[in-house]
Amino acid sequence: MQAFLDLIGTTPISLQLLIAFGVALALAAIIVMVLYPILKISARKTQSYTLQTFSKRTRTAVFWLVTMLLTYSFWNVIDASVTDKEESFFLPGILNLPRTLLYIFGGAFLIQVTRVAGDTIRHRYNADDVNNLRERKILTQLQYIQRIVSILIFVVVVAFIFLQFEGMKKLGTGILSTAGVGGIIIGLAAQKSIANLLAGFQIAFTQPIRLDDVLIVNGEFGTVEEITLTYVTMKLWDERRQVIPLQYFIDNVFQNWTRSTAELIGSVFLYLDYSFPVQELREEVENYLPTQELWDERVKTVAVTETSERTITVRILVSSNNAGNTFTLRCNTREHLLKWVKTNHPDKLPQQRVKGDNLPTLPSL
Repeated sequence: MQAFLDLIGTTPISLQLLIAFGVALALAAIIVMVLYPILKISARKTQSYTLQTFSKRTRTAVFWLVTMLLTYSFWNVIDASVTDKEESFFLPGILNLPRTLLYIFGGAFLIQVTRVAGDTIRHRYNADDVNNLRERKILTQLQYIQRIVSILIFVVVVAFIFLQFEGMKKLGTGILSTAGVGGIIIGLAAQKSIANLLAGFQIAFTQPIRLDDVLIVNGEFGTVEEITLTYVTMKLWDERRQVIPLQYFIDNVFQNWTRSTAELIGSVFLYLDYSFPVQELREEVENYLPTQELWDERVKTVAVTETSERTITVRILVSSNNAGNTFTLRCNTREHLLKWVKTNHPDKLPQQRVKGDNLPTLPSL
């Protein structure tokens, strides 16, 4: 072993650096190949979703992080052992390469850790349930916080990279300082993109909208599919996507049908003749709704809400556990009642009445 080290010591410095890098790669591969199977086995035995996700997401980042850490350590040892400084004049500068990559892969590892934490929370709080208000609150905040943390990690990594160069130390220090960060925010606050970013903070914590909320925006009906740092993507009823800046939800009025609960009441209107027996319709609604799985048994009312010179307006109220089911139940109820009216009271549909005494007479020929 000593003879091998002595042999390496007699080789050119550039070759020593390459050998050290190769050794670092091999050691990092061994560490990862030993560590991650152990993590996977532990995850299966303990049924830990966090360990399982960690082993999937961080393997590559950990490999390169360990490689750069070992490379930087080995190259520092080589730099300290060199006696001929003229021959190794490039070493101080080249040491910045593994250190820079160490910062980059360290930041990548931290970002992956935040994603592991996010995946764990999403696994625990399932937004697919019907009564998912609490879950949607948490997931909306999580999505925004996760992206902000990723941005902060990126800014810190860039600052540390700048700090290792003499000519850029002031810039790196300025990025890390409170005054520098505050100056950047204040200097760009007038820009719409930053205004949307700040609006995102407000939306994430006051939560006028959340993931999977049912909204009506600009006359369009849809659900909140994604909330980014600057805009919201709505999935409309016909599979189109509407992209809206976050600032819109701070400055404008919109409808949120699931702000406090997913349960909704829907209305069905029928326009019928004055002679129509409303009580029979009320009885038919009471018989029909219990046969519908979408009805949640909260609301079933029939009332005459308006009259005109020709018809009466009958409003039927029904309820269901979410917006989609309420819409479907309204359509089903409307279709059934129209069929029932045509079958049982075809003469009670809106009619135009004309009094016979006032009919004009045709002239005789």
